[in-house]
Amino acid sequence: MKLFLLFGIINGFLAVALGAFGAHGLEGKISDQSLKVWEKAVNYQMFHTTALLVTGLLLAKSHLASLTWAGWAFLIGIVLFSGSLYFYATTGVRALAMITPFGGVTFLIGWVLLGYAVMKIV
Repeated sequence: MKLFLLFGIINGFLAVALGAFGAHGLEGKISDQSLKVWEKAVNYQMFHTTALLVTGLLLAKSHLASLTWAGWAFLIGIVLFSGSLYFYATTGVRALAMITPFGGVTFLIGWVLLGYAVMKIV
């Protein structure tokens, strides 16, 4: 439980910091299209930070394996999806952007697992 809450807190901090960096530090240094990619990475990181926090809170109520797997899926999805988009936005290297869909699928798996766990708890 505490682990996913900590991951959520760290990712929330990073999402805000990276969002501010994109808005203030990258403006004029990368293309407008790359800034949009950066913003998408920040948005998805923050959305799934919330999912990590919810998962951590639900683990306080129930220690279902599906909740634990959901938390890991959200964390891995953040790294794969947002991480690859951050890299692509700043370097333009498309090869690593090919990882982004795997992060998206990992997010979907996390949501399915979270939904399953919630149905078992409620």
